[in-house]
Amino acid sequence: MNFEYFIAKRIIDSKAYKSSISAPIIKIGIAAIAIGIIVMMITIATGIGLQQKIRDKVVAFNGHATISNYDTNNSQESENPISINQDFYPDFNSVEGVTHVQGVATRYAVFRQPDNFEFVVIKGVGADYDWQYLREYLVDGVLPDYSKEINEDLLISEYFAKRLNLKVGDKVNANFLREDLNKPPRIIPYKIIGIYNSGFKEFDQQFVVGDLKHIQRLNKWDPDQIGNFEVFIDNFNEIDEKTKEIYQNTSSKLNTIPVTKKFGTIFEWIGIFDKNIVGIIGIMILVAGINMITALLVLILERTRMIGILKAIGSSNTGIRKIFVFNATYLILIGLFWGNLIGLGLLFAQKTFGFLSFPNPEQYYMKTIPVYISLDYIILLNVGTFVLCFFMLLVPSYIITKISPIKAIRFE
Repeated sequence: MNFEYFIAKRIIDSKAYKSSISAPIIKIGIAAIAIGIIVMMITIATGIGLQQKIRDKVVAFNGHATISNYDTNNSQESENPISINQDFYPDFNSVEGVTHVQGVATRYAVFRQPDNFEFVVIKGVGADYDWQYLREYLVDGVLPDYSKEINEDLLISEYFAKRLNLKVGDKVNANFLREDLNKPPRIIPYKIIGIYNSGFKEFDQQFVVGDLKHIQRLNKWDPDQIGNFEVFIDNFNEIDEKTKEIYQNTSSKLNTIPVTKKFGTIFEWIGIFDKNIVGIIGIMILVAGINMITALLVLILERTRMIGILKAIGSSNTGIRKIFVFNATYLILIGLFWGNLIGLGLLFAQKTFGFLSFPNPEQYYMKTIPVYISLDYIILLNVGTFVLCFFMLLVPSYIITKISPIKAIRFE
């Protein structure tokens, strides 16, 4: 067995060590490591979880990128149609990573009830629409099916349902203005078959989902004409690169806009979370490192006579330093163990039961605090904390080289 490791192990296992003057300080050092890991783990899990949830909600209503005509304005209403007869539709095989392409169109309408009315944006979708993103937000009823003949089934938000006092099975008249304002509006009697609540008020207060064929008929488009394409990719982190590739593989008459640009304010806001995460991690590692440095200094001071004796029998400064570094490393590992145990326990409990909620759900677009658990960042966090704390411990260990054997042996 390694001599330095043997001595360090004897020190750790001794009862005197556990009841010594340094014991409370050592416990504080271990607690600092554990608390640091817990706080950093929760910060990363909730920060990334919140980013992903908000990002997924924006993507659910818009796709990762939008392909539209260059002359299309920035309003929600589709005015200049695109033919679906494109090389990239329905399968965008020329760009790797594109998972789905769907054609949609939007049009403004007024929902009128006897005692109230609301302006809405009806998003027309067809048989190619991917419902997986909206499925998790469905709170009542069923999702519509627009794969066959034209129908009046409608999916509305819980916001509009409450405002208009509607429920699944009710009918509501949608009024569409004509170009000639002197003519009465076109009216379509929709039937509510589903209600969703994404928690994203910017979208919930705008969009209802209906049959694309109605929008085509109202706009006097051909059956193969749509407002724009929504494109989905498999890796959000590659959105800028994939958007450029999509643009290069479409007609020169078409423009491609990533969702990060279309909703720049939202993505700039959630980008701030990264800076907050880095700041908290830096502070917690610094606090944990300082506490471990303090614990190591107390250990060295308490074992001054032992250091003197070891030097007197021929031990080198490097060897003695190893003893205390081994000792401190053991304390770091104990702190990491308890930190991971408690931190992961809290994260899995929140992910399973969602017992923690935001005090102001409207501000964060969701009720419960989301968490993201990944083995990658957990390993990286533990390794990073261990390495930084370890190197911080090397600095106070140099004090051992300044201790004189004679003075140390006489030290009381």
